Amino acid sequence: QVTLVESGGGLVQAGDSLRLSCATSGRILSSHVMGWFRQAPGKEREFVAAISRSGASTYFADAVKGRFTISRDNAKNTGYLQMNSLTPEDTAVYYCATVASLRILTLPVDYDYWGQGTQVTVSS
Repeated sequence: QVTLVESGGGLVQAGDSLRLSCATSGRILSSHVMGWFRQAPGKEREFVAAISRSGASTYFADAVKGRFTISRDNAKNTGYLQMNSLTPEDTAVYYCATVASLRILTLPVDYDYWGQGTQVTVSS
């Protein structure tokens, strides 16, 4: 059984930064693509960013491109989402997810394992 636990969310002001972490169980991370998604109240879950198994490739949603970075440390079984220049539109529950895949995927339905989510609230 694979478990993912997100941490690092909180309440910040517009323009601030946050770094989310996603700790995974076992040693599965090196064989899994990791993605970050978010869901705001009343909205569908949307793709934010993803990183390949080795970390060599990344992909971002247009809404966060240039502000967010994604990284991973397979030795620590942990992934990260660095969020800079936050705006109120970034307010959502953020989820990390993984899937055993050779390529980056961007649809929630493509991911097999999910964390419980961490709340990010950005005030104006």
